[in-house]
Amino acid sequence: MTIEKALVVGTGLIGTSVALALRDKGVAVRLTDVDVLALRLAVELGAGEVWTGEKVDLAVIAVPPQLVGERLADLQKQEVARAYTDVASVKAGPIADAVRLGCDQTSYVPGHPLAGRERSGPAAARACLFSGRPWALCPGSETEADAVRLVRDLVSMCGAKAVTVSAGEHDTAVALVSHAPHVVASAVAASLSAGDDVTLGLAGQGLRDVTRIAAGNPLLWRMILAGNAVPVADVLERIAAELVTAASALRSGDLDELTELLRRGVSGHARIPGTPVSPG
Repeated sequence: MTIEKALVVGTGLIGTSVALALRDKGVAVRLTDVDVLALRLAVELGAGEVWTGEKVDLAVIAVPPQLVGERLADLQKQEVARAYTDVASVKAGPIADAVRLGCDQTSYVPGHPLAGRERSGPAAARACLFSGRPWALCPGSETEADAVRLVRDLVSMCGAKAVTVSAGEHDTAVALVSHAPHVVASAVAASLSAGDDVTLGLAGQGLRDVTRIAAGNPLLWRMILAGNAVPVADVLERIAAELVTAASALRSGDLDELTELLRRGVSGHARIPGTPVSPG
């Protein structure tokens, strides 16, 4: 085992889940967070012990995207770890911040586990959160092989599958498969404010499935979306055009285009890895 001691910076859902997964593998985990209450709860949940400044093999930075570069620079100045990674859901911005702040790129492996829950905070954390999930890694041209190996060990210990992509490819991809869907789910959920209690009492599982992710923390998602604004806007504009076409078809009674959209929806859904094959 190459990771014997790890530091997790940030004890929200993802950071605490990483810590719990590493603890399950026998890693000595240290925790730190500016939120004292979150840190205390993570410790009480068995995610690790409070960090007192000791050196570690790997530092995992689990803070909002806009803070990654600053935290990385501070940790590297203290020579805290052999390698560093982050778990922010956008990559180009944090990497640019790290470069601007003069961070050592040889020991930094930008990362993003494609896993989460609609709940936030350490109480929602699970050691199994990443099991079977993809975990994007975006090493740069300067990143040393030893750093990449350490971070790939982290991914393996968390039960995830490492996928190496460039930062640009990552941000374009998550705009399509994660960020824009969250906004769409929020728009559908927001429309429910127009319904009365009788109407909402008729809601079925389909509505719950469509709007589940809309329960995510709005302030956290504001930061995520701001960090990937243009790619997300591009996807939302395409979806909006599809919806305008569908509404027009319904008003005109010419449903051919709407039927084609529904067919493409079936095909698109079937492309999601792990999607069960419909018997029909």
